[in-house]
Amino acid sequence: MRSADLAGKRVTVMGIGLFGGGVGVARFLAQQGARVTATDVKDAAALADSIAKLDGLPITYHLGGHVDADFTDANLVVVNPAVPDDSPFLAKAREAGVPLETEINLFFKLCPAKIVGVTGSNGKSTAASLAAHLLEAGPRRAWLGGNIGRSLLEELDAIGPDDLVVLELSSFQLERLEWTGLSPAVSVVLNLRPNHLDRHHTMANYARAKQPILLHQREGDAALLNADCPVVSTWTALGGGGKFLFSTRGPVARGAWLEGEQALWRDGGPPCPLFRRADLVLRGDHNVGNALAAAGAAVLCGVPLEAIGPRMAAFRGLEHRLEFVRSLGGVAYYNDSKATTPEAAIAGVEAFDEPVVLIAGGYDKHLPFDEFGRAICRRAKAAVLIGATAGKIAEAIAAHGQVPTRQAGRDFAAAVRAARDLAAPGDVVLLSPACASYDMFENYEQRGAIFKRLVRELSS
Repeated sequence: MRSADLAGKRVTVMGIGLFGGGVGVARFLAQQGARVTATDVKDAAALADSIAKLDGLPITYHLGGHVDADFTDANLVVVNPAVPDDSPFLAKAREAGVPLETEINLFFKLCPAKIVGVTGSNGKSTAASLAAHLLEAGPRRAWLGGNIGRSLLEELDAIGPDDLVVLELSSFQLERLEWTGLSPAVSVVLNLRPNHLDRHHTMANYARAKQPILLHQREGDAALLNADCPVVSTWTALGGGGKFLFSTRGPVARGAWLEGEQALWRDGGPPCPLFRRADLVLRGDHNVGNALAAAGAAVLCGVPLEAIGPRMAAFRGLEHRLEFVRSLGGVAYYNDSKATTPEAAIAGVEAFDEPVVLIAGGYDKHLPFDEFGRAICRRAKAAVLIGATAGKIAEAIAAHGQVPTRQAGRDFAAAVRAARDLAAPGDVVLLSPACASYDMFENYEQRGAIFKRLVRELSS
């Protein structure tokens, strides 16, 4: 496919999104001369911020619901990742023979540069951002986009064939990447733990949704897999690329691992120093794994080994991921709103040696909380529970021990005040919800931003 092929085509963009999920592709298509119709079940008032970003472009809007003709009479339908495959409107498009496409699929088809894809149930934003940061130490220009929130379609004219593009890829994006028969040239798979079961229903379905990141790799491509993950470590036979592993537990034949305080890399020869754990500013053992994965991806893309450590030390982490907010009365407050699964929240709790007062709970994605309850009993001093899952998490805690627990319902400000009251000097107050945010907030970013504002407004 070429960008020129889109000129004059009738293209329906299904799903603009409250936070602009379809804005980038709609703008790109309009700029290529396509006749774009953007449609969403939300109305214009709800989507005002997203629509404002498309002001001045020749786009037709059908909002507050969908129109059949937008799916049956189009030349192409571009589907937002949040739209489930069982949508009756996608069925109408298929019945009419209208091809379905996604923003990521368009980018894969049109991008002239080498693509590094990063996926996993937890840690993919950190690992992808760190990989792009490390690639800047090499001779080639690096770009970062995908699920992390930035569409790179509009940057295609600036992306050259010698550049490198790092894409964070979700299961929703990857399951539809299968339509293209394409995979990244370098693929990184961090882990696979229960997530999005409200959409995928079973772990087997969830695993299959992730696997297109490897399935269509060819000779000369490379995959970096987590040797410590019981699922991902079995994927070495998928696709045609060379396989490398990373591990925080012990040596691997090809790839990266941690030995004491030293990270090492090996590819057919003796081990070589990669970075020292002291180079890593990020807290938590889970971030050591993310760093090994990112460093391995950088090496596979030609970054010199000796450049990794200094560049690693300059990485300060991402907003909403174990983000320090402030100290008040000897208590340190951390925002880990991006921890939207129990496993991510367990990693957050275990990142601290200090006593932790945990704020957790939120939208119910039908994930199990048993191990989360066990981790709270093992590592937390107290827990303040919010949202739809508060009762389930309280039950998981009670099943494994006795930790002081308060429930704040949907009153987030009361939850922050309760955590302050439960904490003593030397403690950490940690927002690490283990859940999505949709029962109380628009997304995890809004939840984290409100937490930070409430913490900054606290008095001791």
